[in-house]
Amino acid sequence: MIHAVSFIKGKRPKKPLEKKAGNKDCKADIAFLIDGSYNIGQRRFNLQKNFVGKVAVMLGIGTEGPHVGVVQASEHPKIEFYLKNFTAAKEVLFAIKELGFRGGNSNTGKALKHAAQKFFSLENGARKGIPKIIVVFLDGWPSDDLEEAGIVAREFGVNVFIVSVAKPTTEELGMVQDIGFIDKAVCRNNGFFSYQMPSWFGTTKYVKPLVQKLCSHEQMLCSKTCYNSVNIGFLIDGSSSVGESNFRLMLEFISNVAKAFEISDIGSKIATVQFTYDQRTEFSFTDYTTKEKVLSAIRNIRYMSGGTATGDAISFTTRNVFGPVKDGANKNFLVILTDGQSYDDVRGPAVAAQKAGITVFSVGVAWAPLDDLKDMASEPRESHTFFTREFTGLEQMVPDVIRGICKDFLDSKQ
Repeated sequence: MIHAVSFIKGKRPKKPLEKKAGNKDCKADIAFLIDGSYNIGQRRFNLQKNFVGKVAVMLGIGTEGPHVGVVQASEHPKIEFYLKNFTAAKEVLFAIKELGFRGGNSNTGKALKHAAQKFFSLENGARKGIPKIIVVFLDGWPSDDLEEAGIVAREFGVNVFIVSVAKPTTEELGMVQDIGFIDKAVCRNNGFFSYQMPSWFGTTKYVKPLVQKLCSHEQMLCSKTCYNSVNIGFLIDGSSSVGESNFRLMLEFISNVAKAFEISDIGSKIATVQFTYDQRTEFSFTDYTTKEKVLSAIRNIRYMSGGTATGDAISFTTRNVFGPVKDGANKNFLVILTDGQSYDDVRGPAVAAQKAGITVFSVGVAWAPLDDLKDMASEPRESHTFFTREFTGLEQMVPDVIRGICKDFLDSKQ
């Protein structure tokens, strides 16, 4: 239950610029995406600002509570103010009152995509580990496509809410590009992320139920994405056949995969093991919690040179590297890079790793036998097995491996 109202009652004595902690039970970073198109017109635009102001105040904005910003959708999107600009409800209310009406088409899709990509950066005040929410206000219908924008928002871990006011009339429906636009844009089309109001008049009674939704932390299903919720272990072949310069190309490959993920103490984590007949943990999941440190640790890995016992190395990694994190919230992935035939059995250890909840991708180069690669890979094997003749071909595989990890992550969440 959210006590969103308790702190509004009773006038507080005025104190000079005191930073309020705000409603700690409603930790969220929220962008209000308001409709500033000719569709809505100046008068309803003002009513919309009024409503957004009431929602902002009831949320309980403060340093420890929700932070809000505003984006206006019209011909071209405009970020009116960011999360970091104001941390007190009074200031936010004033900033909303001052917003000017822009006019133009209601290119909501364009604005949503822009907000998902640009609004929630750390330098603009987004906080780590706190749900990102965009509340889209729509008067009638969008004049562009919302589906693609919704996909981008989900990839960035943004929870999209749509507040639709005044449904399109029968004659207006012909102008709507996609009648099912709401279901395609929201975070999940389970009914929770859409909200309807009949008109901009008499909206006061709609404020509290909307605030309660926005403060339901556990319902924010889109906050977790593959980019911030996976552990990726890299198992790299340091055998003599690889050679120093090709070994560097392998390290470049794993750096480029790691770069795509949001590495932090509460986000994704990376570990690396090098193997010959022996195994060496270069660094484990808990050693580095920033992307910079992980990338620098990868650069500093020294080439071992020796034989190839891939099976032993898989067992070693399952036990020593994944063992300590197996009860964590992140999904576990193992990416194996090898250039040749293993001297031991790879199938048994790979099956054991998969039974332990690890999804295995095998990446083979040069003389790595396809049968071995397939024996190690998770099902469906085709999409978890990669092969290139030359080490220089590893670079092209980076996006496919990242996409594969994200696809598995999403499938596991459905």
